[in-house]
Amino acid sequence: MYYDNKIWIGLSGEEKIGIEPKMANRHGLIAGATGTGKTVTLKVMAESFSQAGVPVFLADVKGDLAGICNSGVLTEDMQNRIQRFGLQDTGFAMQPFPVEYWDIYAKGGIPLRTTISEMGPLLLSRLMELNDSQTDLLTVVFKIADDQNLLLIDTKDLKSMLNFVAENSKEYSETYGNIAKQSIHTILRGVVALEAQGGDLFFGEPGLNLADWFDTREGKGVINILDSRELMMNGTMYATFLLWMLSELFELLPEVGDMEKPRMVFFFDEAHLLFKDISKALRSKIEQVVKLIRSKGVGIYFVTQNPKDIPDEVLAQLGNKIQHALRAYTPNEEKALKAAAASFRANPEFDTKEVLSALGTGEALVSVLDAQGIPGIVKKCSILPPQSQFGSIADMEREQKIVQSNLYLRYKDSVDSDSAYEVLLRENEELERARQRLAEEEAERKQAEKEAVLARRLAEKEEAAAIRQAKREETAAKRQAEKEAEAARKKAEKEQEKKNTMLKSATRSVASTAGGTVGREIGNTVGKTFGGTFGKKLGGNVGAAIGRNLLGSFFRR
Repeated sequence: MYYDNKIWIGLSGEEKIGIEPKMANRHGLIAGATGTGKTVTLKVMAESFSQAGVPVFLADVKGDLAGICNSGVLTEDMQNRIQRFGLQDTGFAMQPFPVEYWDIYAKGGIPLRTTISEMGPLLLSRLMELNDSQTDLLTVVFKIADDQNLLLIDTKDLKSMLNFVAENSKEYSETYGNIAKQSIHTILRGVVALEAQGGDLFFGEPGLNLADWFDTREGKGVINILDSRELMMNGTMYATFLLWMLSELFELLPEVGDMEKPRMVFFFDEAHLLFKDISKALRSKIEQVVKLIRSKGVGIYFVTQNPKDIPDEVLAQLGNKIQHALRAYTPNEEKALKAAAASFRANPEFDTKEVLSALGTGEALVSVLDAQGIPGIVKKCSILPPQSQFGSIADMEREQKIVQSNLYLRYKDSVDSDSAYEVLLRENEELERARQRLAEEEAERKQAEKEAVLARRLAEKEEAAAIRQAKREETAAKRQAEKEAEAARKKAEKEQEKKNTMLKSATRSVASTAGGTVGREIGNTVGKTFGGTFGKKLGGNVGAAIGRNLLGSFFRR
């Protein structure tokens, strides 16, 4: 609870152990083995910060922090604890705290979204498990999108942008360096896998406005709870999403220097996932955020099983430490136990290592910064009980509280803004229409050429047919003329022959007559010589016949 202007954590004997509010942004650590009380400690601290008017963000990985919205139950056991801690004189009371529930899958809270651009290539690369060269290429794709004024909001935009860069890789390689299509395709497969894990839900608009987290109600800081039960199914996505939140806080908040109390406190449960299999670039980014974000009034508290889960460069930045029990059953665990004990400022009253391994549930070794920022000696403490309800709440109650939130109306419906996907789709459609027009024009040109060829061939055929027809007509006319000439010739010949026949007939007749006359005269003369009248008559007939034959033979020739 918040008491005597301190974030009261627990009791060490009669001494109240708590964090100075102005030192709360120096970050902290809550560590301990499973079942030793880390979640209760986190809850007590979140309540205390809320009472101090400091907004809180925490991830509920098991669902047992949702009950903060309700008052705790004053059971007999709780009354005994209140009596044991002497809380009855401090104003300790069972009470609810203002809560907003969030969920990137929009099931256990208000939909929590961000955009592809806000996530950035470095964190996206981790989500998609890209190697260094693929990460560099993704960074180039983001740069091209910026240069082309193309917004990357959701996964559709990123896929469209990747395809666009692949299609124009030769052109962009001249300006941005080599762009391997194979790497582009690998990134595309990563985007598809990311969508299958829920990326199509939490990449979009309206994106989270972090100003909505800096809220107080009736003097208490609002506790923003991210329902991470389903998100924890993918540890990399969980860690990357929370790291994005920290990065956004770091990028957006102005420098405020030292404040009397933090502007916000951020609890990062299962913090070991944040540093698992990360690149050097991302580790460097985390170290930078942790080191510098405190100057922006934000305190970060890492919650994990063992301090060794946190890199030394980050661990050195954590001034407020709450260490629950650690067990050592193996040489590695023994080594980790010694390291955890050695990280505290020693207390001459006990052996830190021995006490650490023997702590009970709800007990912890605590070392906090004093008003001058100096780490205090380690103290064995009993952690205070929470003031709100233990455990989770019913789904129906959670749903009711979600829909009653003013923020729910702002974030419940996704908006598909005009971004890279739509712009590139329109450009592709225009390009396709232009290609279609060119294809149609080309088809028309080819059809015109074809028709021209057909017309030319038809004209040639018609001309050839006309020539052939003219030749046929000429031949027919010639034959007709020849036929008529032949007919005329034959007719003339017939007429001539007829004339000749008539002439011959007349000639023969004349010849016959003349021959007969001559022959008769000759015959008469000869007949007289041979005998009287009979001889004259006979000689005349014979002579006439001979005369006709002789002249007839002559004229036939």
